[in-house]
Amino acid sequence: MTVPPPLHQRIRSGIEARIRSGQWPPGYRVPFETELMAEYGCARMTVNKAMAALVEAGLIVRRKRAGSFVARPKLHAPVLHIPEIQTEILARGETYAFRLVSRRVRAPRTKQPDEVQLAAGGQLLEVEGVHDAGGRPFALERRLVSVAAAPGILDADFAEAPPGAWLLEHVAWTEAESRISAINADPETARLLDLEERAACLVIDRRTWRDGENVTRVRLQFSGETYDLVARFGPGA
Repeated sequence: MTVPPPLHQRIRSGIEARIRSGQWPPGYRVPFETELMAEYGCARMTVNKAMAALVEAGLIVRRKRAGSFVARPKLHAPVLHIPEIQTEILARGETYAFRLVSRRVRAPRTKQPDEVQLAAGGQLLEVEGVHDAGGRPFALERRLVSVAAAPGILDADFAEAPPGAWLLEHVAWTEAESRISAINADPETARLLDLEERAACLVIDRRTWRDGENVTRVRLQFSGETYDLVARFGPGA
């Protein structure tokens, strides 16, 4: 006689099957624990055990006061590659949008040597915006662009293309530097990315040059749930 698996495993398997079949797509709100208790006729502890296993497997994410949601597949980027966020989101079948938060032209801050160097005697375009994937915040972008290196960007319509895509199309770069770090979301970042305060975030700070001329400096901040970086190499690399 075959012994059926424990109820918490059956609950997990049932939810996992709906996720993997596409019945519950990324971003779908999973029923609340009280709803699952009623559906399976069991105690909260049993449901909680099943949900904890799904979180550990990376299939669902929990958001304080909002509930549990089907996890979005991580966007993988090679470490040495400059990802174009719009292209990569569209390539995985999700809708894309860029929401401009602020945009202004200003002089570099004299007490910030990096800004003075970037401006090269001219002004800076400062842009802040949010990249959305599937209707949800995906990445926060804070960017400075040298107007001297990219004067056409002053007329760019970021509703048509985000700043990074515009630069890749109009200003050829010859050198780039990326720094990767992990930080906790401050209150403003948490608000813009719809995260809990102090949630883990992956940060890419990038600078690009064209034949030694500074072009742009950007900080991209991602939820740790949605983005990672991949490097593959051999022993001779």
